[in-house]
Amino acid sequence: MWQYEKKLQYPVNIKNPDPKMAKIIISQLGGPDGELAASLRYLNQRFAMPYAEVKGLLTDIGTEELAHVEMISAILYQLTKNLSTEDIKASGFDTYFVDHTTGIYPVAASGTPFTATYFQSKGDIITDLHENMAAEQKARTTYDNILRLADDPDVRDPIRFLRQREIVHYQRFGEPYRTR
Repeated sequence: MWQYEKKLQYPVNIKNPDPKMAKIIISQLGGPDGELAASLRYLNQRFAMPYAEVKGLLTDIGTEELAHVEMISAILYQLTKNLSTEDIKASGFDTYFVDHTTGIYPVAASGTPFTATYFQSKGDIITDLHENMAAEQKARTTYDNILRLADDPDVRDPIRFLRQREIVHYQRFGEPYRTR
């Protein structure tokens, strides 16, 4: 069922650590509109989906969202790699660091830990597809906000890629409405 290629969907090559940016981007890992919530949403919704084509769509996009979790985690790791104590204190990363060091842990930018309440699975095709389209737009908005705050081209590049995938997912979740 799963084929895992041991490379990121899109390359992440950040040269300059930036714990302040990591504190922002972490929302796309464990925040309410992040990649972890999206992957769980779609992979859980597929079980109650009555149409094979839509079930396949949920599986495809849910699996891709797991690849996005991997990308965001790589971004976070590279942004926090080899930080000095001074960097940690000066950036405000100390509150995260005290609990997780530089381990990747799913939290929102506000510091709220990931919770399953971030995603819905209703079992109704119309409700779930509308939820998914809205979720993709909220994730796109979050990426837009990150891009407003990010200056480093090494950070902006994979974030732009992820933003574009949110648009594609939104369009794909609209396909069942156009084909029935």
